[in-house]
Amino acid sequence: METFFIKAAQLILSLSILVVLHELGHFIPAKLFKTRVEKFYLFFDPWFSLFKFKKGDTEYGIGWLPLGGYVKISGMIDESMDKEQMSKPAEPWEFRSKPAWQRLIIMIGGVTVNVILGIFIYSMILYTWGESFVAAKDVTNGVHVSKAAKSVGFLEGDRILEINNEPLGERVTYGSLAVQFLLASEPSEVKVENGGKTRMVTVPADFGQKVLASGERGVFEERVPFYADSILPEKPAAASDLQKGDQIVGVNDIPTKYFYDFFRTVDTMPNEEIVLHVIRNNKELEIPVKLSEDGKIGVANRGISSYYDTTHISYSFGASIPAGIGKAKQTIKNYIDQFSLVFTKEGVSEIGGFGAIGSMFPPSWDWLAFWSLTAFLSLVLAFMNILPIPALDGGHVMFLLYELVTGRKPNEKVMEYAQMAGMIILISLLLFANGNDVFKGISEALSK
Repeated sequence: METFFIKAAQLILSLSILVVLHELGHFIPAKLFKTRVEKFYLFFDPWFSLFKFKKGDTEYGIGWLPLGGYVKISGMIDESMDKEQMSKPAEPWEFRSKPAWQRLIIMIGGVTVNVILGIFIYSMILYTWGESFVAAKDVTNGVHVSKAAKSVGFLEGDRILEINNEPLGERVTYGSLAVQFLLASEPSEVKVENGGKTRMVTVPADFGQKVLASGERGVFEERVPFYADSILPEKPAAASDLQKGDQIVGVNDIPTKYFYDFFRTVDTMPNEEIVLHVIRNNKELEIPVKLSEDGKIGVANRGISSYYDTTHISYSFGASIPAGIGKAKQTIKNYIDQFSLVFTKEGVSEIGGFGAIGSMFPPSWDWLAFWSLTAFLSLVLAFMNILPIPALDGGHVMFLLYELVTGRKPNEKVMEYAQMAGMIILISLLLFANGNDVFKGISEALSK
């Protein structure tokens, strides 16, 4: 339960930052162009708000429904569907009275802020923490592979050497390789090494769909031994004779040379009494432990940097800015490429709502992970908002571009109906995504 609240707190704080700054992106240019803003809200406030105050013409507040936020701009056809205001003659301080170029700047302000925010956060992450990673070339023990990876020819312990006759770069990790294969639009010819022998593996263009269909989250997992780095209190291992520094090499006479071997073995034995084979001071011991309901013993392994060379790159403030821009560009590109998978049968089943987003945050508060996810979500929010769907910023931009090109305003009735259709689409997607989360949660609970 504590883990749930930590994840939820990180999610709410992250979304609050993103929503407030996104809405400021609309609010500031609206004020600069002397357009009246009636409301500025974090979260939605149907029927009542948790907090509010009025300054000038604008009511500022916090709603009770944490599904985003909004600014209500006078004279604009938006989600409020204020038909009474729109039926009156236009006032000079209303959105509809402003030149099309000013309205366009107001509408793209939120997306612009989210892109700049993503770049800024990535830049400050690189400046503060730098960049640390284990390059694929340094993973001497090879990787564990998922079922989808096995289905195309990868094997346990494989080390990837080349892709399409190109050796791996110095910064290539197995995580980035997984993304590359997931998003590939053409087959990839991959040279791998295993046990001193090399062979070729062809990764098909539909590999991403195979991964989604498998239900597995990962593709490659670096193979590392299992040394007890910390034993969690009030967990099964804490009640046993296991000690920090012990190397776990087997379970019930089943060899588990690597951590993931151990994980996959005990995951099928919830609530069972098992015997751990442990090496301590060059002696092998047998230690009985009763597994928890979810097949865990409550022991954290040493970090991957304990087993492989870790590359660390530090950035000066000046160097962090272009590096942050590059990281943001790559993140957006990967997300756009991945977005096409949503329209497949496998992709639809993977659509998630707030539960899926919240699960991305770590179970303990980690500022590096928090800001990394916030930067990612900021760029995702920018991309999703600029889609040409009525009720999103991109829908308004679409109509404004039509007006700029033709010199004619779209019919207000058409815009009203489009807004209604857009709201129905968005609410349906919201219900579907969060319903998917609930369904998956129930399915996982029933399978235990």
